[in-house]
Amino acid sequence: MTKLFEQAVAQARQLSESEQDAIARLVLDEIESERRWGRLLAESSEKLSKLAETAWAEHEAGLSEELDPDKL
Repeated sequence: MTKLFEQAVAQARQLSESEQDAIARLVLDEIESERRWGRLLAESSEKLSKLAETAWAEHEAGLSEELDPDKL
């Protein structure tokens, strides 16, 4: 466990049970969200590659426009 995480846990121990549970839920939800994103990206890498190839081909064919942030 890192020193920063140990510090966070030490401070969390000083909170009420309901506050500790709320923080624990946030951490667990964040961990699960990261895992879900990792799985989704791993499963979609082939699709993303094909989309990138298509976008590049369109750009090379002169079908893309330069983005002007001032016009957003």
